[in-house]
Amino acid sequence: MIDKQIIPSEIVLEDVACPIGCLPDDTHVLFGRDRLHELPGLFRVVRCRTCGLMRTNPRPTRETIGYYYPDDYAPYLSTLVMQGTAVERPQWKKILQRAFVFHTDSLPPLVPGRMLEVGCASGRYLHQMAQMGWDVEGVEPSLQAATRAAELGYRVTNGSIEAMPEPAAPYDLVVGWMVLEHLHEPVIVLRKLAQWVRPGGWLAISVPNAAAWEFQLFKDAWFALQLPTHTFHYTPFTLELILARGGWRMDRLLHQRVSANLFMSLNYLLRDRHMITVARLFEQLAFHDYALYFTYPISLILAFLGQTGRMTVLAQRIDS
Repeated sequence: MIDKQIIPSEIVLEDVACPIGCLPDDTHVLFGRDRLHELPGLFRVVRCRTCGLMRTNPRPTRETIGYYYPDDYAPYLSTLVMQGTAVERPQWKKILQRAFVFHTDSLPPLVPGRMLEVGCASGRYLHQMAQMGWDVEGVEPSLQAATRAAELGYRVTNGSIEAMPEPAAPYDLVVGWMVLEHLHEPVIVLRKLAQWVRPGGWLAISVPNAAAWEFQLFKDAWFALQLPTHTFHYTPFTLELILARGGWRMDRLLHQRVSANLFMSLNYLLRDRHMITVARLFEQLAFHDYALYFTYPISLILAFLGQTGRMTVLAQRIDS
């Protein structure tokens, strides 16, 4: 059994202040570990007493956190596209998706233009948007995932968004699906992106919702906690704060109509109690294609109450 409290010697931890600029005054929330890959380390989550923003502190530095993103990290595999093939969904999915709205990658009604995807992984969303007429570009820190996306024929920068050079022309849209919570300097990144879009340009992001009752119920077993790769843990209030500091005005907040967080958190809780067989059933409910539709009534109710633990936000650049 791995001692989860021992952090590998190659991991450098840093103590960071609240990015909003609040005076140092934090309260302890919980300790947690990496449950996705069972890699060693025990990490602390704190809450700023002034603004309420929660963050992982101390955390691995940007240079060493790659240890917690192995090559089998789920988003790298789930965004794979067979080279040269179009994004063509089965007919049964097309029919069902006309009736079901999940809000996982919702966008404002825009005429196709220039789009940047932050954290494009292996390129599936880039490919999907390119098929719809968008001129797409991506940035991805994983070399393996960025290479896969680039092999599809798209412009992909391998590295951090902080180190990405200024684009040749402004973007109409920037997207980041489950990315903002991974960033070390969210305000700096948001300001950079605001400078890169045209006046009135759009930002579409999704993040976990730490204001959901799931977080209070499951605590360190909450699936969306994902320590230490999630460096920040947002609520609707603190997300709006961080967007405003970064030069964006929140236009719309949509609670995703999916129950993956709930079922995967139950999976973790049952595994902690060595109930592996039952835990696997909840894991299937979380991610299986058919289960997504089967559990939709639960997701719809939770989304109506703002309690699915996942939110999608549309924001526009603040123009003086």
